[in-house]
Formats: sequence, structure tokens, C-alpha cells
Amino acid sequence: MLRSNPAPRKLVTEQLRSYPAAKAGIPELANVKHVFVKAAARPNNRAENSHQPTRERHMHGFRDPGRTQAFLLTFCPIRQHFALKRRLLRASLYCKQLAARFVAWHEFAGLAQNPSTAF
Repeated sequence: MLRSNPAPRKLVTEQLRSYPAAKAGIPELANVKHVFVKAAARPNNRAENSHQPTRERHMHGFRDPGRTQAFLLTFCPIRQHFALKRRLLRASLYCKQLAARFVAWHEFAGLAQNPSTAF
């Protein structure tokens, strides 16, 4: 791949000893400046957090794992009700389906708030 593309001007890596050894094994990188950065505690935090399971990712705002689980048990079905596959729908159909789901939700929430009016 390096033969078909120009070599980079700078190679930025952490301070691991394996990187210079790997760079020495590639002749195209012989004249490339190698810059070491200090390995921080969480330099790629955004990438790491995106690969966490749902429970761990959503727990960041909660102190108690039990409260997190209780919230997710309630929130997940509600979210799924409104989570349409937008990329598969035309805009007009998406708006109609979302409006219908909101009407259904308001009817359900109205019954839940005033259970005496249901009978």
C-alpha cells in the first residue's frame, strides 16, 4: 500500500518499543519523522466508549447499577416505539408513521395518567 501512495510526513505513535521496530522493517518509512506522544490515561475515550455494551455505556449517568437497570427496562421499549428505520423510509412516510406513533403514545399516556376515565 505504501508503494502506491506517498509516504506520510510524520508518524505519531505512543511510546511503545514495538513501533520503531516495525517502522525499521518498512523501507518506505525510513525517512519519515517519528513523533512519540505520551500515553495518557484515556486518549481514545470516544472510540472506547462506543464499543461498550449498552448497560455499561448508559451507566455513566447513574451511581447505582440497580437504578440503571430499572431505567433501561422502562426506557428501552419506549425508545423502540419511536425508533423508526429512517434510512428505509421516504420523508413523507417517516413523518406520517412518527405522527401516528406519537398519537398512540399520547393516548396511552393519557390512560396511564387518568385511569379512572378509562372505564
